Amino acid sequence: MHTPLKIKNLSLYFKEKVCFENFNTDILYGDRIAIIGRNGSGKSSLIKIISGLMEQTEGEVLKDKGIVIGYVPQTVMDYDSLSGGQRFNKALTEALALNLDILLLDEPTNHLDLRNRRSLMAMLKHYYGTLIMVSHDVELLNGSVNTLWHIDSGQINIFNGKYDDYFNQMQINRHSLENELENLKKEKRLAHKDLMKEQKRAKSKKEHGINLNSSGKWAPIVAGGKKRQAENTAGRKNKEMKERQDDVNSKLSSLYITDVIKPKFSLTSEEVDKGAVVIVTDGAVGYEDIILRDINFSLTGSERIAITGDNASGKTTILRAIVNDPAVKKQGFWTVPSKKDIGYLDQHYKNLNPDKTVFETVGELLPGFTHAQVRDFLNDFLFRKQEEVNSKVSVLSGGEKARLSLAVISAKTPKLLILDEITNNVDLETKNHIIQALNEYPAAVIAVSHEPDFLNKIGIIRYYDISKS
Repeated sequence: MHTPLKIKNLSLYFKEKVCFENFNTDILYGDRIAIIGRNGSGKSSLIKIISGLMEQTEGEVLKDKGIVIGYVPQTVMDYDSLSGGQRFNKALTEALALNLDILLLDEPTNHLDLRNRRSLMAMLKHYYGTLIMVSHDVELLNGSVNTLWHIDSGQINIFNGKYDDYFNQMQINRHSLENELENLKKEKRLAHKDLMKEQKRAKSKKEHGINLNSSGKWAPIVAGGKKRQAENTAGRKNKEMKERQDDVNSKLSSLYITDVIKPKFSLTSEEVDKGAVVIVTDGAVGYEDIILRDINFSLTGSERIAITGDNASGKTTILRAIVNDPAVKKQGFWTVPSKKDIGYLDQHYKNLNPDKTVFETVGELLPGFTHAQVRDFLNDFLFRKQEEVNSKVSVLSGGEKARLSLAVISAKTPKLLILDEITNNVDLETKNHIIQALNEYPAAVIAVSHEPDFLNKIGIIRYYDISKS
């Protein structure tokens, strides 16, 4: 059992960027903490600072010298002959052998197949030391931690509870603030209406007063004074409402609620093939040697299936066989769409040309669109500023590349969309954007993913599992 780690005024700055500043907290024995936030917000840096592998800009992490900390990075560079999942398991085993006080994990499920992922979650349930991890895996967040550190807008916000609780609380807060904002707008309209009525009454009285004054009965000063009084009162009310509105807008902007992607696919559900898009009978695949036999499945024009299996079982090889990759040897009977009718999205975004700009990437697929129409199209995928649409693909963040890949699929919609671990290395916000777009996609999907939660949310209805036999 270790003594508390004390984090005091911790700040991390890079050139022209503030990741977080003035973070203060204590880490107690048995705490189970997940660090969440957008890509590039400083999650991995924070966990490295706690491990002692990286220097912070300001502040300090105070810990006793006898505390044993094990750290497993997002990408394990050792053990060249092993797969990504095997490397992680090896590094984790070596870390746990140190009789740890604190275990630090950076995106631990990124390279794990479903079997190893379940094994990891079972192990973490029985790990009684202190756990701190970076993760975008919703199932892992809900099942393995009870505290969230959310890095957002240069601050680290602490929430005690599971990720679903946090997300639901943000939705409740947003709904409450949006209602408050709507009530303020109604109040403002009513106040303006009342002012118009008062000004109209005052004008009528003033005109009446002028008539009376011309006949020598009394002066119009009373009506003019009432008009000024009404205007002063309305001015104070408007100022108060403006201050309240600014306060509500500020609170709304600080909430971690993702923008919504609104794709418009060029292929409609009415145009989707009703018959089989893919048929594989007695199939076999491999490279120099056949590695997988007895492949049998079919897919209609609007179906969604997932191919599951252990790491290195041949999932990606099947996907490459469907797109007629010349490096893959095929046997058996294969009916697949032509290459132009297949979209292929993977975690490395190979469908994008790094030398083109965002505008060029999509504009070339929409030759009939005007410049303004292409900008409107990109706006639906959250590319709104001039510098964003003119940025080269090579300088985009992972989340921006994911959104641009989805825009490409939307602009030239394929009859079959293949997803190869597309959620690896993306933050929770980007994952939500991917889910939003895929739920609007009208045609067939074949997905490989280690995240059951993601597969469920994009409407996968059938699973084909690759067994060792």
